[in-house]
Amino acid sequence: MRIIDKINLIDNIGRELQSRFTYEEINGFLAEFAVSPPQNVTVNSKWIYVKTALRGVATETILKIADELGMEVSASPTSASLPPENWQDTKLFRLFISHISKDAQKATRLKEALVPFGIDAFVAHEDIHPTLEWQSEIERALRTMDGFIAMLTEGFSQSNWTQQEVGFAFGRGAKVISFKMEDEDPTGFISKQQALPRRGRNADAIAAEIEMILAKDERTSGRLAEAKKALKGEEPDEDLPF
Repeated sequence: MRIIDKINLIDNIGRELQSRFTYEEINGFLAEFAVSPPQNVTVNSKWIYVKTALRGVATETILKIADELGMEVSASPTSASLPPENWQDTKLFRLFISHISKDAQKATRLKEALVPFGIDAFVAHEDIHPTLEWQSEIERALRTMDGFIAMLTEGFSQSNWTQQEVGFAFGRGAKVISFKMEDEDPTGFISKQQALPRRGRNADAIAAEIEMILAKDERTSGRLAEAKKALKGEEPDEDLPF
């Protein structure tokens, strides 16, 4: 997120809390995000009070506060987005698995096979809690993913949802892998790419090849390397923040 966008968001959060809460309630609300009350605020303004408290607070925390308040956050390419719930605390590589609903179990099996490689895959039917707004969570995953894989099975090309997901991935310039699991040829944006064939292999073998593809691509290799360090409990490089 650009600094100016973050400043504007903090400003809007200040005005929102000013209109909703007392000083004591503001302190209690911010404490839930581990934000301490500001010191040496002499002006009797809850707006300034909140802005002072949020000065220097991590961008991800600011986004979580905005989300809790139901505030809109710019989704422009230069702005950060809050990840979906299952990715908010992960330091692993974020891979979005696009699939049609009948193949949710297959996508989940692939997700499990990717974990040993430092890859945390997003599978909509697996990772969205029933109480969360599912479309919003999918949009968050698409905005914050590190890579994208299209699981090509019968019906994938006819699904409006999967085609929108593919278009979103290409619009972001994300690394896209097409995985031909059945006799479904890639169409649209991914038709020009050579698909990764299944060839009767199991999920573990496919996961290993996906890891190799991501490790060789300059758009994903650095991020994947940092994810592997995190998986081993090692500290990430300072110039590659999560």
